[in-house]
Amino acid sequence: MPARPRHARLRLLPLALCSALPASALAQTATTAGTDNSADDSTLNPLVITATRNNSSEGETPQKITVISREQIEQQLAITQDPSQVLSNLVPSYSPSRQKLNNTGETFRGRSVLFMVDGVPQSNPLRDGGRDSYTIDLSMVERIEVIHGASAEHGLGATGGIINYVTKKPDGAGIRQHAGISLTSDDDVDSDGFGHKLDYRLSGQTGDWDYVVAASRQERGVFYDGNDELVGIAYHGEVQNSASYDFFGKLGYWIDGDQNLELSLNHYDLEMNDDYVPVSGDRSEGIATTARKGTPASDPGYNEATTARVSYSHADWYGNELDAQLYTQRFRAQFGATGLGSFPYQDTAGNTLYDHTRNESDKVGAKFTLSRDGLLNDRLTLTTGLDLLQDETQQVLVKTDRQYVPESQFRNMAAFLQGDYALTDSLSLHAGVRQEHAQLNVDDYSTVDRDTSVENDGVSVDGGNPDFDETLFNAGLVYQATEWAQLYANYSEGFGMPDVGRVLRGVGSPGQDVDTLIDLSPIVTDNREIGARFDWDRYGLELSYYESNSDLGQRIKPDAQGNYRVQREKTEIQGYEITGEARVSDAHQLRLTYTHAEGESDADGDGQVDTKLTGRDIAPDTLKLGWSAAWNDKLSTHLQYSYYRDRSFDDPALEFDGYGLVDASLSYRLPVGRASLGIENLADKDYFTYYSQSFPQSSTLEDDLYFKGRGRTLTLSYQLDF
Repeated sequence: MPARPRHARLRLLPLALCSALPASALAQTATTAGTDNSADDSTLNPLVITATRNNSSEGETPQKITVISREQIEQQLAITQDPSQVLSNLVPSYSPSRQKLNNTGETFRGRSVLFMVDGVPQSNPLRDGGRDSYTIDLSMVERIEVIHGASAEHGLGATGGIINYVTKKPDGAGIRQHAGISLTSDDDVDSDGFGHKLDYRLSGQTGDWDYVVAASRQERGVFYDGNDELVGIAYHGEVQNSASYDFFGKLGYWIDGDQNLELSLNHYDLEMNDDYVPVSGDRSEGIATTARKGTPASDPGYNEATTARVSYSHADWYGNELDAQLYTQRFRAQFGATGLGSFPYQDTAGNTLYDHTRNESDKVGAKFTLSRDGLLNDRLTLTTGLDLLQDETQQVLVKTDRQYVPESQFRNMAAFLQGDYALTDSLSLHAGVRQEHAQLNVDDYSTVDRDTSVENDGVSVDGGNPDFDETLFNAGLVYQATEWAQLYANYSEGFGMPDVGRVLRGVGSPGQDVDTLIDLSPIVTDNREIGARFDWDRYGLELSYYESNSDLGQRIKPDAQGNYRVQREKTEIQGYEITGEARVSDAHQLRLTYTHAEGESDADGDGQVDTKLTGRDIAPDTLKLGWSAAWNDKLSTHLQYSYYRDRSFDDPALEFDGYGLVDASLSYRLPVGRASLGIENLADKDYFTYYSQSFPQSSTLEDDLYFKGRGRTLTLSYQLDF
């Protein structure tokens, strides 16, 4: 049988199918000065997407993906060191960044993201504290793989998609080193707005061994808005006025040419400083929450995450490709006290103080994948696997040692089978099934009464062991219509849990038990998508339309006391994404993305979706434009524009006034190393963030969570590779 062309040699895609831009599109953008932009991308091997269980090739899958290259990461880091801002700038359909440590409301296609580091889950769906995107420093990351749409490929949590951080590998044979420094300041160069970052990396290969060791340390000053006033401090968690460090190590050993054993460890710690306190604004008068010098009422908030992984791969185990991975993750997220009457207690002198909470989550898991291709005259590839996960999560009150959320143990076992069949040289079918079995274990507990002191004299709830079985399916087609046009269609299902901790702590009626709480039922999301990719040498375009539906979704709504409750409602979301690139010359490249999404939920329980989703759930229509230029072998520039369009909601008190932001950077290669200057919010736009404008707050919180965005900010960096 004659060999099929590359586009017809389709590889298996496990349950969450994904798609890619043309080979010359966004993922391969060359942005750093000195990079050879004249290289013909079509001569490169297809990029392997490690977020897919059998390492699918880019451009051969029936669901959209975005791959953020290291060049793009560095391009954004020259402008902003905020990882959620980097994601918002580069990932279509990702919500505008809140510019806070707490990323609640930063959704993906209107639903939850499963964050991973080298395939190890970082998200904590049992008690979603909104800290998932702050578990690794981006200086440790080689690229970011993004699977759009509901996915069960890596199990629990990806009702909106997957974001996988792929960490650094050795740069080549011998010993390589990298050192970097960056200085950040507001445009008035105020001393309290000054920050800096240092990072260092050592990597190498010797014999059958390879290794990477890296560290980073960052100090952040306070933020100023476009009116040169302090941006408000969020007691839930801040990246401004904080310090963080990251230690990363990876050690690999090649048993032979086909077998590899790898160990990796990453520890990330971010802690807020304790010398600023919030000053409440006035939403009705358009006055933003600000900050002033002062001592917070509680210990500083922090994020602490430790991820360890051991993996083994065999490229030819009796004709199969074998991958196995064992991992652990320890996650701690501490929140500051609100000062709004939450969790009061009496000290020894009889003074009323306010307690604060900490999320604690510990995961242990394993993934096993076995893949075989070349079946049925080289037309069929089969992949099967088994995933195991145990997640223990609780939320405690720090000062009084009370349990705000009881310890919950979640055990999950899932087996999957995927098939990828080339119907013709131009048309391929992808289909699979995954069987999920999960059990939640919760002992008897009492909720915390916010209106009393230390004693747990709230509502008593009987524990239980509810279990869930879900069979999840996917099916997709890829049709290579011409050498430059490809069409795809896909159906996939994602599996998630509601915010279990929020449900358990919010029980308000006595006589209930965990086994019968309907709010603990799983969230199964159906994702339907059609799309087209076009690759005309120097020009690339991808169009995709999706529908994301769940019969029993989740919506978070504040009650009259300021507590956020889980509302289980039918939700439907529709949207489209347009991404394109034009390499107008070897030196100049243009990029464009436009995303639209709209969604509704069944707020009154009549079976019809009729209530618009708010800014906590769904992003505004967004236009992003980018221009990258390499003026010579030393000088390069980048200019980007983001426009967030106006949006109205059913609640007359909510109205999003859109805004546009411009960022710019310049990079210059010196005789030794390279320097860059980045300017975030070049026009010094004074604006309220999307989340602040578009999410309904309770009456006790609305004036405290009304934040402006960051004004003009300068970043000067120097990088040296040796």
